[in-house]
Amino acid sequence: MANKGPSFGLSRDVQAKIEKKYDDDLEERLVEWVVAQCGTDVGRPERGRLGFQVWLKNGIVLGKLINSLHPTGSKPVKIPDSPPTMVFKQMEQIAQFLKAAEDYGVVKTDVFQTVDLFEAKDMAAVQRTLVALGSLAVTKNDGHYHGDPNWFMKKAQENKRDFTSAQMKEGKNVIGLQMGSNQGASQAGMTGYGRPRQIIS
Repeated sequence: MANKGPSFGLSRDVQAKIEKKYDDDLEERLVEWVVAQCGTDVGRPERGRLGFQVWLKNGIVLGKLINSLHPTGSKPVKIPDSPPTMVFKQMEQIAQFLKAAEDYGVVKTDVFQTVDLFEAKDMAAVQRTLVALGSLAVTKNDGHYHGDPNWFMKKAQENKRDFTSAQMKEGKNVIGLQMGSNQGASQAGMTGYGRPRQIIS
């Protein structure tokens, strides 16, 4: 972020629109979940977009979060003993989280880009990824989710039904209401199409 100059004109307008999408209330809920999921040793950020970004920037909190959603034997992200200080190591840590989130089941379109977090280009995208991850954890209901299940929406799950061939045959005889009805319809009073308009002077 140190080598990024101020933006002007259209660039500034676009960045302002992106920043407007950031939700402070959602930030509070996400912080509560991360602390409940990972434990109090992850600390808490300063309130606001910048504080949230600084808290997640080195990738350690994100790594602990995704690891906490897996069983003890299979942790997808390797957490270093001391937080990385070198830029590429921090970005690598974020990239490991993103890969692990995709493997966990987060849809690729819900996953933010590394620069969205590292350079604070789109913190709303970071929020969307964490919400998608939380929703998936609540939906899986495998005992690894900690926190209030009402913080996230449960994703829709498949509800497969098996019908007998007799039931399928019976269904073919029913005319659904969305098909409409022809009861009471007639062509009484209709005139033939294409007749010229009668002008009487």
